[in-house]
Amino acid sequence: MKSKVYFTTKITPEAVIRLYELLGINLPGKVAVKVHSGEVGNQNFIRPAFWKPMIDHVKGTIVECNTAYEGQRNSTEKHWETMKLHGWTEVCDVDIMDEEGELELPVNGGKHLSVNYVGDHLKNYDSVLVLSHFKGHPMGGFGGALKNLSIGIASSHGKAHIHGAGEPEKIWTADHDSFLESMADADKAVMDYLDGKIAFLNVMCNMSVDCDCCAVAEDPKMADIGILASLDPVALDQACIDLVYSSDDPGKGDLIERIESRNGIHTIEAAAELKIGSREYELIPVDEA
Repeated sequence: MKSKVYFTTKITPEAVIRLYELLGINLPGKVAVKVHSGEVGNQNFIRPAFWKPMIDHVKGTIVECNTAYEGQRNSTEKHWETMKLHGWTEVCDVDIMDEEGELELPVNGGKHLSVNYVGDHLKNYDSVLVLSHFKGHPMGGFGGALKNLSIGIASSHGKAHIHGAGEPEKIWTADHDSFLESMADADKAVMDYLDGKIAFLNVMCNMSVDCDCCAVAEDPKMADIGILASLDPVALDQACIDLVYSSDDPGKGDLIERIESRNGIHTIEAAAELKIGSREYELIPVDEA
């Protein structure tokens, strides 16, 4: 049975809520809402005001983890300042999940990792809503649900552990495909831990070749496409990739080059092999969203 992916060309806070409701899931208990807080200087990240209605809808708490590279989010102190600077603390409760350490999650049947290190505060939540900005990425080729679930929920040390394919000291020097496969390993650990208490939305706007983690990022050259939602992160990211390729926008070339030059599709391939989800999906247009 193909995974369902809901899609609308409308990019509004109301459309986000509409697509979430179509998923038919009621995220239980205390809900962690994973967003990308945006590196200081980045112009493309999705602003708090856009996500606020969705976060309020699930009575959620914005969660982030510290980065593993130089910048304004690589320590808890600086990350809190960034959260304030970008307005996150003005719209919702915020939690830097690795502020007090990390939690070890087992990776069952992973390609490289046997353990995934996530923010310790993940244990304080009953379910997770992953709100992702789909765009390019300097290392992963693209960033969507799978990256936000793996690198995004990993602690600072956990991010280096994934990048290094199990060897944090090789954060920037590990075999590239092994890094991509390690993201899939980390995805599996979080998916197994949450056991179905998770949902995903990707917003395809401001699609630069660079991630929101870049303080100096390229401006987008491709027009916005829309919002997609699914309970399957593999199907969701595959659908976004397919929409980029099938677009008649001539500006898509830069994003496709970034994805292909980094073998970005391999993260989706690896995640499918680990049975995190399926690359086969039914795209369901929602015109009234």
